[in-house]
Amino acid sequence: MGPIGVFDSGYGGLTILKELLVQLPQYDYIYLGDNARAPYGNRSFGVIYQYTRQAVEFLFSRGAHLVLLACNTASAKALRTIQRYDIPRIGPHKRVLGVIRPSVEELASFTTTKQIGILGTSGTVQSGSYLLEIKKLFPDFDVTQHACPMWVPLVENDEYQNTGADYFIQKDLNTLLSKNSNIDAVLLACTHYPLLEAHIRQNLPKKIKVISQGTIVAQSLKNYFLRHPEIDINCRKTGQRQYFSTEDAHLFEERGKKFLGQEFSAEKVCISK
Repeated sequence: MGPIGVFDSGYGGLTILKELLVQLPQYDYIYLGDNARAPYGNRSFGVIYQYTRQAVEFLFSRGAHLVLLACNTASAKALRTIQRYDIPRIGPHKRVLGVIRPSVEELASFTTTKQIGILGTSGTVQSGSYLLEIKKLFPDFDVTQHACPMWVPLVENDEYQNTGADYFIQKDLNTLLSKNSNIDAVLLACTHYPLLEAHIRQNLPKKIKVISQGTIVAQSLKNYFLRHPEIDINCRKTGQRQYFSTEDAHLFEERGKKFLGQEFSAEKVCISK
């Protein structure tokens, strides 16, 4: 038995872990942030796959049987390749899950017009992963995407609470709505964006629902364990948490607490080969 592995290119995945700790607090968790090589958003498919595979292998080496890619860019650009080519080599009893599919599955409960907006990093938007998943499940939905390259730096540089952040947020939201004014639900397809949610809501018409991923992904994982008891039984349940970063551990602790909502202790590791 081992912990549930949670991976992100940096801090954002801590917003997913925060909801996991609320809905599934009994489980052990091991979190890895690849902060030394973040951001992933503008990197190529090949590089993101390489980095994500290294992270997954690290978490498996620390005892995890299941790893959640709590990163939209990694889920978009690396998940399928890892599931198809690496898991059979690493161990067919291992599992790697992402955040895109569970997020898409819940879209129907938020929209009446079937007009959906997707806000994400350049990498997530360019991958077209959300478009593909939505087309599979909801072929009659009309999806409008927009990349927001300034939003992650606003959060990571602690500028997201300043009034200057509203300029970039409003600009991007106006661009999205100029493409489709009938949107009635917007999915925040980046784990950093929950920290901007209050600003986003302020700059959107009240009729538009804002969908954040944390609660959805946590509920999806809970349902996954009910459907797959053979995986659940391998996940240790003693409430232990471990945090690792490829950057300075103290810096990770200091910046990460605003994402997780609590203080924690971390350790620096090297995962590159």
